[in-house]
Amino acid sequence: MARPGIAWREGVKAGLLGAAGVAFWFFAVDLVAGRPLYTPALLGKSMLSVLGHGIDESTLFYAAAYTVFHVLAFVGVGFVASTLLEAARRAPQIAAGLALFFAVFEVGFYFLAMAISGPALLGALAWYQIGAANLIAAGLMGGYLWRQHPEFGAALGHALDGSV
Repeated sequence: MARPGIAWREGVKAGLLGAAGVAFWFFAVDLVAGRPLYTPALLGKSMLSVLGHGIDESTLFYAAAYTVFHVLAFVGVGFVASTLLEAARRAPQIAAGLALFFAVFEVGFYFLAMAISGPALLGALAWYQIGAANLIAAGLMGGYLWRQHPEFGAALGHALDGSV
């Protein structure tokens, strides 16, 4: 039975958890390095450079622009994941596809970030910082959604062993 509105609410909550986890991680890394807001400002400047190279704003502007984009992107990913979990509730074989979606998303995100960022961005951020942030977000979002859908584990097991 469909649960209207549940996917949207769960997606927003999961997305906010993931976005907050990444934001706190980068804030802590930047604070330890003595450069508060360095990472979101750098990512914001890189993101806005797509619009043109003449944009020259403050660190706070770049960090705020990136944060808005970041939160919206995470809410979108949370909504897609929650919607797929709802679909897996009705058709357990979707669970295997959802596990594959998660793996492809994790790897694909990292490669996409490398592909669209300029050389200056790649040299300024260590791969393990981005990887750790991604794992934090995945853990927070996945943990929340797993608790909301305890039946997913059994559905995944059935989908993988072919008993669905």
